[in-house]
Amino acid sequence: MFTSGSRRPSIGLVIAVVAALLLSACGVTRGEDTGLHRLRMMVPNSPGGGYDLTARTAVKIMEDDKITGRVEVFNVIGAGGTVAMARLMNEKGNGDLMMMMGLGVVGATFTNGSKARASDATALAKMVEEQEGILVPADSPFKTVADFVAAWKANPAKVTLGGGSSPGGPDHLFPMETAKAVGVDPTKVNFVSYDGGGDLLTALLGNKIAAGTSGLGEYVDQIESGQVRVLAVSGDKRVEGVDAPTLKEAGIDLTFTNWRGVLAPPGISEEDRAAMVKVLEELHATDAWKEALVKNGWSDAFMTGQPFEEFLEEQDKRVETTLTDLGLV
Repeated sequence: MFTSGSRRPSIGLVIAVVAALLLSACGVTRGEDTGLHRLRMMVPNSPGGGYDLTARTAVKIMEDDKITGRVEVFNVIGAGGTVAMARLMNEKGNGDLMMMMGLGVVGATFTNGSKARASDATALAKMVEEQEGILVPADSPFKTVADFVAAWKANPAKVTLGGGSSPGGPDHLFPMETAKAVGVDPTKVNFVSYDGGGDLLTALLGNKIAAGTSGLGEYVDQIESGQVRVLAVSGDKRVEGVDAPTLKEAGIDLTFTNWRGVLAPPGISEEDRAAMVKVLEELHATDAWKEALVKNGWSDAFMTGQPFEEFLEEQDKRVETTLTDLGLV
């Protein structure tokens, strides 16, 4: 009870105290601690593709480990990621949006005549690297990579290849560099571009193409079940759980790796950028993420800050040079 001489607290103060008590009783998530109240993750290709798999794996771990609250994941399909990239750039200053992307999106911005560049967005983190594989359906006449190369060299136009990225992306650059390494004219390669790994798998299993080039993480189930066979992998070491040689083991002098990372729109505040980088750093430190790397055949390639910014600029130059050599830009 207050006496007549007591100073009565203001209604606003009472409300503030009650709210503080309620928050301390209920607790807040680590996601709220970072300053992120709402977070979305954009995927620049169709469900089932490599970006989709990486994004949804990351988001599930962030939610399960309470690094964030619920994160909305959504797909923006079109032009190998260029449509999504344009949307990211148009969301200038939006501090609650991330986009999973990688080498494929970098290439697509060049081949589709877009002015958007990954290096012009806000660099958050490079997450993983992944080997490419040469994939064939179970009933393919190609039993080894040597069988495939022999047919390819005999008649490049007859051996149709498919990839889940646009020209300039990893699924396109890998077969072009492989062609050059085995003596096939890259400009003669019969390559069909599909909008993501899901569409590529349908074409591969439907025998619409002779072989596919893609990251292996997208096809773990199909490889394990025997629906898809791997003729060779592109890195310098074999992939655990995959019965296939490296290209070098097969006598082809080439190594090649894809990568994936996360961007935010340009023009966001330093506070928002720091909050999103913190979320990704916490994700990277979890045991669940380490397990996901092994399960999907990904290599840890975590990088933030200026090193990632410089890496993006280098990738723009690399892709532009390669596509210019192929006469595609």
